[in-house]
Amino acid sequence: MLFPLDFLEQHGTKFPAWRLADSRRYTRALAKAHYENFTVAGLLVPRHLRQDYCNVYAYCRWADDLGDETGDPAKSLELLEWWREQLLAMEAGQAFHPVFVALRDTSLRHSLPHEDFEDLLRAFVRDQSVRHYGTYAELLDYCRFSANPVGRLVLRLNGYVDESLFGLSDATCTALQLANHWQDVKRDWEMSRVYLPEEVMRSHGYSIRALRRDIDSRNASDGFRHTLRELCSKARDSFHAGLPLVDRVKGRLAIEIELFSRAGMAVLDQIQAQEWDTVSRRPIIRKRTHAALLAGVFARRLLGASKTGHEARNAHG
Repeated sequence: MLFPLDFLEQHGTKFPAWRLADSRRYTRALAKAHYENFTVAGLLVPRHLRQDYCNVYAYCRWADDLGDETGDPAKSLELLEWWREQLLAMEAGQAFHPVFVALRDTSLRHSLPHEDFEDLLRAFVRDQSVRHYGTYAELLDYCRFSANPVGRLVLRLNGYVDESLFGLSDATCTALQLANHWQDVKRDWEMSRVYLPEEVMRSHGYSIRALRRDIDSRNASDGFRHTLRELCSKARDSFHAGLPLVDRVKGRLAIEIELFSRAGMAVLDQIQAQEWDTVSRRPIIRKRTHAALLAGVFARRLLGASKTGHEARNAHG
């Protein structure tokens, strides 16, 4: 299995077009090889959509690695521009890269819009030059490009094209992105990125300079803990704002969405259990917790979907 940068080292950026069957095998292998909180295209995804999920995932994985794994922003920008060119080539019927050979079939059958794929690229390009965010609104705008298109694509793959559903999905995807940032503050710092908005840090007497001290000492100061507590609260609000989506879709997709939401909230719970400290250690959600989450989601589905809507209303009322 060749991950993106290894693939480029072996094949370069120009090579004969891959066959569709080989391309599909590649995207399935890539999806299987990468660790995620829950297995991509797992049992919750209907069998007839699993290949499509893998194709979309492979596009996202490649773009993410091109943006994050080179260690050189100039090189990343060059490769992301090349990736954009391949997206345009796919839409013109000239795909040769395995990801785009496989994705073209998915895109045509499900009428996936160019904008969702393009927006994801914008986020990865932004990461090469924007190292921190001044306001929370600016961070939400970043999530609009880095996270929200994925949820919209998943809805479209499942046959849902409804702006009200897209709005609920956006809230969920933004929350997932935020929870990921809050658990990975140290990792992001090592990549020269800070997603803690400066206005929120300032409100707690905190700063990027203080964050550097905390990370160097592996000790979360009160300023960090208060900042993260507020930001985790905002992420939790976003999860609750998106929860009604699970009552608006059917079947396995409802379970899939609720499971991801519950897993994201479990990350926030773990951060709270660590007293808002993700400097000294990254929160880990263990397999037994995932199993309990899955059992809880199935129980709620069996008892009736109205519980999630009631829970969301209580969170905001």
